[in-house]
Amino acid sequence: MNTGYRPLVLLFVGLLVVLLIVPAQAKPQRIIALAPHITELLFAVGAGEQVVAVSDYSDYPLAAQALPRISSYASINFEAVLALQPDLVIAWRSGNPAADITRLQQLGVTVAFSDPLTLDDIGAELRLIGQLSGYPQQGEQQALQFEQQLEQLRRQYQHKKPVTAFFAMGTAPLSTIANRAWPQQILQLCAVHNPFANSKGDYPQVGIEQVIQAQPEVIIQPVAEKVLADFSYWRPFSALPAVKKNQYLSVNADYIYRTTPRTLLGITQLCQGVDAYR
Repeated sequence: MNTGYRPLVLLFVGLLVVLLIVPAQAKPQRIIALAPHITELLFAVGAGEQVVAVSDYSDYPLAAQALPRISSYASINFEAVLALQPDLVIAWRSGNPAADITRLQQLGVTVAFSDPLTLDDIGAELRLIGQLSGYPQQGEQQALQFEQQLEQLRRQYQHKKPVTAFFAMGTAPLSTIANRAWPQQILQLCAVHNPFANSKGDYPQVGIEQVIQAQPEVIIQPVAEKVLADFSYWRPFSALPAVKKNQYLSVNADYIYRTTPRTLLGITQLCQGVDAYR
């Protein structure tokens, strides 16, 4: 071999070895999820074994219940996060305190963000979480499956006769949903008319007189899984068509409030429940 070429050959071999040994982007092995929906998305794309800590209320799937809780809606336990030495923390941009996230970044923690705002965003989030966790193919597969089922539900209900309903977020105080609130998007897909859809804010408080004036045909109440809904608050208000006809509907709160593939279950449950009174 011409000795003049030997340095170039050695350089090429060295680069080849580096490319074979060091991946372009190492899969994060220790991930912290700072919101329940992020935990669900990570497990959905197959990254559950990489999750080392989660936020309060991260109770699905079952395996998530055994993981340590290091954050709430109000704050993040910085000491716990640093002790776990995560490769990646995935935060909820709209839900976690911005100051706490900034502090994590200042401490040298790698932070990525999830922030689904519409039903269609769930597909994009599955792709994003798949990419971040090292499971892009699984993320793409889950996203396509979600989007196909969502489109099928839209086609099924787009021409249904509208039903007026009151979505009872709570009764003390009496509150409901409006505008861009997550459940409002589900009501709209299911051809449910919300008389408070254009109220100020996404989760307005209303008076019982306003509800009576709206004359809802159905009262919808979200409840925790395996909890029976209590509709006793409404019984004195027989002027409401929903009360007069005993037309109540309880829906799984996790399906309705969390931006995950299980949202499809919430849509199906609510749409089919309203169909019984349509």
